[in-house]
Amino acid sequence: MTEHELLRIIAFLERVRQPFQELVPIAEEDATWNLLLFLIKNHLTGTPVAISTLASVAKTPHATAMRRIHALIERGDILQEPLAEGSKRFRLRPSEALLESFIQYARKIKYLLAETFGLRSKTDSDEDYYFGGSYFAAQIIPPPRLIESLFRGKREIKFLLNDDNYFLSMRNMWADFRNNMASRKNFDLQKLPQLHERLVENANLAVSEYDIVAINAPWLGEAVKKKLVIPLDDHIKSASLSSLDFHPSVWSMGTWRGQQFGVPIYCTIELLAARSDLFERDRIDYPTTFEKTVAAAKHFHAPAKGRYGIAWNGGCGMPIASTFMFLMGCCGESILRIPKTSLGMGVDEARGEQLRPQIFSDAGLRVLDYLHRLKEYSPPDILDMDWDRRTTSFLSGQTALAYCWTVRAARFETDVSSAVKRKVRYLPQPRGPGGASNNPIGGFLLCIPANLPPDRVELAFEAIAWMTSPEAMKANVQNGFPVAPRFSVAADPEAAAASPIVSVVDRLAKQNKLKGWPRPPVPEYLSLEAILGDEIHKALRGETSDKEALRNAQDRADHVMREAGYY
Repeated sequence: MTEHELLRIIAFLERVRQPFQELVPIAEEDATWNLLLFLIKNHLTGTPVAISTLASVAKTPHATAMRRIHALIERGDILQEPLAEGSKRFRLRPSEALLESFIQYARKIKYLLAETFGLRSKTDSDEDYYFGGSYFAAQIIPPPRLIESLFRGKREIKFLLNDDNYFLSMRNMWADFRNNMASRKNFDLQKLPQLHERLVENANLAVSEYDIVAINAPWLGEAVKKKLVIPLDDHIKSASLSSLDFHPSVWSMGTWRGQQFGVPIYCTIELLAARSDLFERDRIDYPTTFEKTVAAAKHFHAPAKGRYGIAWNGGCGMPIASTFMFLMGCCGESILRIPKTSLGMGVDEARGEQLRPQIFSDAGLRVLDYLHRLKEYSPPDILDMDWDRRTTSFLSGQTALAYCWTVRAARFETDVSSAVKRKVRYLPQPRGPGGASNNPIGGFLLCIPANLPPDRVELAFEAIAWMTSPEAMKANVQNGFPVAPRFSVAADPEAAAASPIVSVVDRLAKQNKLKGWPRPPVPEYLSLEAILGDEIHKALRGETSDKEALRNAQDRADHVMREAGYY
């Protein structure tokens, strides 16, 4: 549960309580209830609460309220913290135990409401739908034709999506108790490897089981080559869906050789998150290069105190492969010899020798040297670390720095258990030797399966157009997902205010620092990823030398590209 949702539940509880107080003659004010809601609400928003302020909201005589507050302080339910070092003034906050018990209560309220309205079975989790905000009905109402088709039971739209927090939220928006436009059974959420398997299996059926599928951006070349999805240009034109409102680097994720095969539903940028409170306390400059990143990680590395310098994806397979490719990009190189242009690297237009691997290179050696040095100042399980573990490590306060995707970094500011809330500075990727701050862009494209019957395609695209509309994207930004790829959403004051990440990503996009080529979306991408995930991990484990690992990866990748007939 995010703090956005918890705040909505508190607002709901306050509104429910008010009529009881106003309309029932024998109703009495509940000081504990009033104190608790006010204290937790302000804790979530980061607003300091003084003891006199808290007493004023109890709606009981001042002396009675003060006695109750002091009793809660003595019990340890309310904690006092100095406003500043050496200050004699205090602010109050709920204890961890009190906060956790209230969160469990809020979960139960949310679950009971869903059950009462008949929206979820008793076996479903409280996380299976979202406690929607009041703006849902007014601002993201689907188009009339889409509503008509769905509500009258003419057709159900079925989705195959990635199993992540963004798509979970999107599923809940569709099945929200305000809209109830689709049931959970219409959404098949799969982890990345299984998602790819399911895409291929579905393409081999006579008729697609899904109306809309999510494609991981680096898989686009394979999806086009294997004819898993259809081009959408005619539908985009007829729907007046403007590509100009999308960041060009994001829109191009769905483009292959002049045709648009997918509409970006979200983009996520790999940035460097830094603990601003620690950097400012020690007056350390934020890192801008590999060297400065190692120095900063070393400075904050204190295992004896339970804190490590930096977290990054070092796990075998996809995690370390992605890390290696991203850092190659910061050295100004791709793993393939793709020609460089002022706008980046045109992967889909590359031919012949331009697709030859260049893994065994100076850039590759620099990246491995950097990773070896980072490893010294990383958590002990760094070579098992993936996206989830990396996020948890930083969110819990275990590390001072962390490479992170923005879609996951959203939890730093919104998760109720976050120890780093409002203490994070989001930095562009530090540049490597001879390179630049090339910030890798990822995300998912909404596509239509090639084996979907023609009479189902139009409605499927109408749903895609609505889901990627500025209104729907703004709603997701305000719900804690700062990954909207549209200029209009980034420029919206309410959306920008929802998270500091929105403006950081928007600025990098306008500076042309968002790049898709570090993970080149060639049809052979998954084979190249598997090779790197194996060989680079061996080098970091010390089983092979850096040169041997890079040479092995080069030879194996070269064999893959030769077999594909590129040269």
